[in-house]
Amino acid sequence: MRTIFVKKKDITQKWYLVDAEGKTLGRLAAGVVPILRGKHKAIYSPHTEVGDKIVIINAEKIQVSGRKYQQKLYYRHSGYPGGIKVENLAKKMQKKPTFPLEHAIKGMLPRGRLGRKLFNNVKVYAGPEHPHSAQNPEKLEV
Repeated sequence: MRTIFVKKKDITQKWYLVDAEGKTLGRLAAGVVPILRGKHKAIYSPHTEVGDKIVIINAEKIQVSGRKYQQKLYYRHSGYPGGIKVENLAKKMQKKPTFPLEHAIKGMLPRGRLGRKLFNNVKVYAGPEHPHSAQNPEKLEV
């Protein structure tokens, strides 16, 4: 196999619009990540940013199976002894409805500089309105 080195001028990024209403959290994230990485393109290279940009709307209407609203836990730590904080999915959704979807997508991206760069290409909004209508995003079914 030969390594493909793509020049910046050869990369064209399209905009896609995904409606998250009624979609399952993990399945939606798993469908969005390959498009962010550019795996659907012939010029895909794992060490470069060749993917497209994605706008996700209605993130507050995402579905989860079973009793995950009460059982799925998110942990964070302040750095001090005894400083662990735990919240379930229902509480997180009340505070910030976009967090679970952003967290799932970020967890599926590579670690390091490339992953942080790719995460900037996804925009998640709680409601149906978004400020990216000037980019004419294509509707994408995931």
